[in-house]
Amino acid sequence: MTHPPGPAAPAPSPAPPARATAAQAMGWLHTARFLTTAPRLEFLPPHEWPEIAFVGRSNAGKSTCINTLAQQKRLAFASKTPGRTQSINLFALGRQGLTDAVLADLPGYGYAAVPQQDKLRWQQVMASYLVTRENLRGVVLLCDPRHGLTELDNILLEVIRPRVEQGLKFLVLLTKADKLNRSEAAKALSIARLQAGGGEVKLFSALKKQGVEDTALLLWQWTHPEEPAP
Repeated sequence: MTHPPGPAAPAPSPAPPARATAAQAMGWLHTARFLTTAPRLEFLPPHEWPEIAFVGRSNAGKSTCINTLAQQKRLAFASKTPGRTQSINLFALGRQGLTDAVLADLPGYGYAAVPQQDKLRWQQVMASYLVTRENLRGVVLLCDPRHGLTELDNILLEVIRPRVEQGLKFLVLLTKADKLNRSEAAKALSIARLQAGGGEVKLFSALKKQGVEDTALLLWQWTHPEEPAP
């Protein structure tokens, strides 16, 4: 006597998407390529991709940081005269020439030799960008830990605070960390975490490659929150 077949076994649940590894995130950042430059905010092209802005004082090592993350020597131009760069530069990210995110390199601020009127103009441009750029997903503030967060850095933090409270991602990178000993680094981290107002804080050294992979992975997660590893 034959028995009717029992109920079919339920189909296995699909495996959750794999999280990106640091190596995969570094490979993604290596695709960075120049997209456009804009001397004023209104010249920035609108686009649909998530954007991450790099900001900081003129001597904080911003261009070096971007070049290190992208594993390219001259992607972001590091002027020998701090404060000379006066444009917003955009870099596209994505494999096979397909863009899936954008890095925005904002002009450095606070350099003493820059005329006061230029300082004020760029403070206004940066504030407008940080407040109004619709597809901005994260801000990376670069800071030399030997000097700590300055008054201008704190003003920038106040500008973005309402957006951070609404979900904007925020990271303070303490650059040139190779110049600190262990106790100095620990103290700089502790102070910056108190000042960052809920943002993440990491030590970063282009020379020693400290914090590079962790930062790359964080940027991938900011711009691809629901996607599997590349």
